[in-house]
Amino acid sequence: MTRPFGRAQAGIGMTSERTRQRLVDRLRRGGITDSRVLEAIRAVPRHLFVDEALASRAYEDIALPIGFGQTMSQPYVVALMTQAVCGGRALGRILEIGTGCGYQTAVLTHLCETVYTVERMRELFRLARNRLFDLKFRSVKFRHGDGMQGWPEYAPYDGILVAAAPPDVPETLLAQLAVGGRMVVPIGGRELQTLTIVERSPDGFEHRELESVNFVPLVSGTT
Repeated sequence: MTRPFGRAQAGIGMTSERTRQRLVDRLRRGGITDSRVLEAIRAVPRHLFVDEALASRAYEDIALPIGFGQTMSQPYVVALMTQAVCGGRALGRILEIGTGCGYQTAVLTHLCETVYTVERMRELFRLARNRLFDLKFRSVKFRHGDGMQGWPEYAPYDGILVAAAPPDVPETLLAQLAVGGRMVVPIGGRELQTLTIVERSPDGFEHRELESVNFVPLVSGTT
């Protein structure tokens, strides 16, 4: 469901709704076809998830720094992962590994009933939780914890989106994926990974590769 934003949140000039619509048009030309995903990208004010000094670049299709050695993924990657994890379905619960600044989390709220998001860095966890609360996103549950372990208390999940790269799919996350569900995860080493869809059926797991991406490694533990 599209959420209303006030004038200050909607922005003016380089952060306006018209600017967001231009981003959506670029994503559509780039191959994002799910209209619900495109509407979510249009609706979420990306400039409010970065430092004010970077707001004028928020609707360029680039990754942006969010501090603590972390980045916000470029909009195309956010849209691609969201489209892949949803697969054209209406979802109940999605588990997100790596809350970051909360932008991907906000996009996901438009496409499922509840987002369960886990962030290993306490300061990022705190900032994202406060930001999403201030923006009135209420269908999110937050956890400061080890993303490698997921959030088993609320499993199984209809979708799992992993915003950091493990060398292989963690077995702990596979176990939390519902039958019929999808996980989207970048698999590979430190420099380059392959974005991969893992689908669970009654007979096991099927892997399908999408394209090359570049994410920070998925690290165990918390800070």
